[in-house]
Amino acid sequence: MDEIELVTALQKGDAKAQRLLYERFAGPMMGVCLRYLKSEMDAEEVLINGFMKVFQHVSRFEQKGSFEGWVRRIMVNEALQYLRKKEPLHLAIEKEHIHLASEDASADSEMTAEEMMALLQELPAGYRAVFNLYAIEGYSHKEIADLLDISEGTSKSQLSKARAMLQRMLAKQGVMIAI
Repeated sequence: MDEIELVTALQKGDAKAQRLLYERFAGPMMGVCLRYLKSEMDAEEVLINGFMKVFQHVSRFEQKGSFEGWVRRIMVNEALQYLRKKEPLHLAIEKEHIHLASEDASADSEMTAEEMMALLQELPAGYRAVFNLYAIEGYSHKEIADLLDISEGTSKSQLSKARAMLQRMLAKQGVMIAI
């Protein structure tokens, strides 16, 4: 079943299409949820709530643009909403998180994607949210500001702080890369 057929079936409430959608997108969308939430259990809760929203609001999808992108946006919004409720976004500048990367780190060290994801999980919730939205999801600072109800300047500042913190964490592991 191609994307158009899938969306049409979903809009008719077809249970098989719902199962197919879940099977097709659960893995990638779980990855999206895990980028925002530290706990796998929390990410699963957001994933389930996100799919419920997709099923409830699929009639609003106008088949303009990518359906996967539409689903991803719902998952990101659900994750951010969950963060606001469970883990307040600490968007203020926290001095203890601002350090420069060590100069003596080895430039030829390698890091796996899993190791990088683990480092992202160590960022404070606000830094992690802004970094994910900007660097991974491709949102603009204006879009991030609207999503998180912050100013564009705060979004830029939080991205800068997240990058500095990640560089410091990478330097501690002997990895020097531009973030």
